[in-house]
Amino acid sequence: MSLVYTNDNCIGCNKCIGACSCMGANVQSEVNGQNRIDVDGDRCVACGACFDACKHHAREFNDDTERFFADLAKGEKISILIAPAFLANYPNEYEKVLGGLKQCGVNRMISISFGADITTWGYLNYIQKYNYLGGISQPCPAVVGYIERYIPKLLPKLFPVQSPMMCGAIYAKKYMGITDKLAFISPCIAKKMEIDDPNNKGIVSYNVTFDHLMKYVREHNISGAPVSDEIEYGLGSVYPMPGGLKENVYWFLGESVLIRQMEGEKHMYHFLEENKDKISASRTPYLFIDALNCANGCLYGTGTEEEKNRGEDTLYEMLRIREAVKKNDGKDAWARSLTPAQRLDALNKQFEQLDLNDFLRAYTDRSASCAHKEPSAGQLDKIYLEMNKRTHEQRHIDCSCCGYDSCEDMARAIFNGYNTKVNCIHYIKDLSEAEKAEIENMAGNLNVQTQEIIDTVARINQEFVALNESVDAMEKGNNINAEESNGISSDIAQVSTFCQELESSVVEINQLLKELEKNNNSVVSIANKTNLLALNASIEAARAGEAGRGFAVVAKEINSLAGSSKETAGSSNESQVMIEKATGQILERSQQLMEIVTHVSDRISNLAASAEEMAVSSTSVADSADSIQEMLDGLVTQAKAVSEV
Repeated sequence: MSLVYTNDNCIGCNKCIGACSCMGANVQSEVNGQNRIDVDGDRCVACGACFDACKHHAREFNDDTERFFADLAKGEKISILIAPAFLANYPNEYEKVLGGLKQCGVNRMISISFGADITTWGYLNYIQKYNYLGGISQPCPAVVGYIERYIPKLLPKLFPVQSPMMCGAIYAKKYMGITDKLAFISPCIAKKMEIDDPNNKGIVSYNVTFDHLMKYVREHNISGAPVSDEIEYGLGSVYPMPGGLKENVYWFLGESVLIRQMEGEKHMYHFLEENKDKISASRTPYLFIDALNCANGCLYGTGTEEEKNRGEDTLYEMLRIREAVKKNDGKDAWARSLTPAQRLDALNKQFEQLDLNDFLRAYTDRSASCAHKEPSAGQLDKIYLEMNKRTHEQRHIDCSCCGYDSCEDMARAIFNGYNTKVNCIHYIKDLSEAEKAEIENMAGNLNVQTQEIIDTVARINQEFVALNESVDAMEKGNNINAEESNGISSDIAQVSTFCQELESSVVEINQLLKELEKNNNSVVSIANKTNLLALNASIEAARAGEAGRGFAVVAKEINSLAGSSKETAGSSNESQVMIEKATGQILERSQQLMEIVTHVSDRISNLAASAEEMAVSSTSVADSADSIQEMLDGLVTQAKAVSEV
C-alpha cells in the first residue's frame, strides 16, 4: 500500500510530476478514459511536494490513526511520543487533547523534544569519537528515503545516529522500562517509512499524523482535563524549525563551525544530486549538512493541517518556546550564561548514563527497486521520432509542460513506462496542426464537392420538375382510363344482359319449333287420313256413276287439299330443321359471346381497379417527389452554407 495515493479528483495536469524529485514515482495512466497520475509507492519518498503542487486536492495519504484508536478501544496498552511541533501547532488545545487521549486509554506521554536532545548529544559525540565530518543529518525520513533509493553512494554519509523520534522511543523502552506499544504524534507522512523500516526493529508501532488525529478528535469530540507531557526537555524543542539541528549544535559548539542548512523538497534533493560526488568524497568544508525535506521545517510538515500552514502563528509559538527554553540563569545545558563548551559538558553529564551504541542505526540500499533503464542513443532517437521530434530544436524545447525538466527526461520516462507521448503538449500540438492542415485541405475539397453537390442537386431538381409533369399527366390519364374502363364495363354488362335475353329467346324458339314439328306431324297424319278418305270417296263416287259425279269433284278437291297440306307440312318440317340448325348456331354463338363478354368484363374490371390503383400510386409518387424536392432544396441551402463557411 502506497503512503501517498491519487484519488478521483486527478485530471492529469502533470503538476505533481513537475514537483516530484523522484522519476517514476508519478506514473501516467488512464482510468475510464480520463488521464491521471498515479503513485508508485516503491519509488515515492512521501516528500509531500505533490500535495503543495496539486490544486485539485487529488492526493491523499495513509497513516495509523484509525488503527491507533481501534487498538486503544480494544484495550491495547499504548503510550505516545509527541512531536515538538504539536505544541507549536496547537498551544491552546495541546493539554486538552492529551487529556482526551488519556481518557481513551493512552498510558504515558513523552515529548520528543527530549528525544531531540538525545539526538543532539549523539551527533556531537559521534563526530568527536569518529571524526565524522561532512555527513548528512537524518532526522528527516524523506531525506533518508531519497538517499536509500536514488543516491545510495551517500548512505555512508548519512549520520548513523537515530532521529529524535527513535531516540525518544529507545529511551522510553530501554531506560524508562516502558513496555507499551508506542505511537508517534507526528507532523510527517514519511515517518511511517521510518517506523516500518526493519532496521528500527518495530520499536514504534503507529504514525498518527496531526492532520488525521485532529480530524478524528473533532469528529469524536475527544477532550479531557488538561494533561501535559512527562519529561523535561531543552533546546530539542526547536528541531521542527528550519535549521533547528544546526542551532542546537551552535549552542554547544559555537558558531565557528560551518553547518550547511538545506531544506525544501525539490531544491534540497537537487542539491544532493549536484553535490553527491563531493559529499561522498568528504570534499565539503561542512561539519555536516542539516537537511530537511520541508521548506519550513517540521512545523509545517506533510502531515500537518493545511489551514495551519497558511499563517505564521505556529512559527511565532515556536519562537516563544525557544526563548522559554534558553534560561537566563542556571548551570544546565540550556543556560544562556554558560559558554558553548560549558553547555556541552553539562549535556554530556546529563546523558552520561546513555550508551551511544543504543542510539545508532543502519540503512538499506533500496536503489535496485527504483533503478531506471537507460535508453541507448538509438532507442532515444526512436522515441523522439514517435513524438514527432525530428530536429535538434524540437528535441530541446524543454518546456516542462509534461512535468519533466527536459525533453530528454520525458523520453527516458516514456522508455521506462512512466509516461506516454500523448502527455507531451508539443506532440499534441503537432498532431493538432497536422489535423488542422488536413481539415483545411478537406475543407477545400469539400468546397469543390459542395459545388458539385449543388450542381447535381440542381440537375436532379430539373429532372424532378419533368417527373412531376409526367406524374401529373399520368395521373390525369389514369383518371380518364378509370372512367372509360368503368363505362366500357357498364356497356359490356348491357351486352351480357342482351346475350342472356337472346339465349332465352332462342330457347323459346326451340320450344315453339318443337311444338310446330308436333303440329306438322299431326297435319301430315290428318292429310294421310284425308287422302285415304278422298280415295275411298272417289271409288264410291265412281260406283255411283252420274249420281256420284258431284261427290267425286268434292273428293278430288279434298284429295288435292290433303296433298297440299301434306306438301305444306313437309315443307314446314324442312324449314323447321333449318330454323333449328340456325337457332342451334345462334345459341352456340351466344354462349361463346357470353364467355367472351364475361372474360372481357373481368379484364375491364381489373383494368378499372388497376387504373384506380395507378391513380392513387401516381398521387403518392407526386407527393414523394414533392417531399424529395423539398429535401434537395434544403440540401442545396446547407451545401451553400458550408461552402460559404
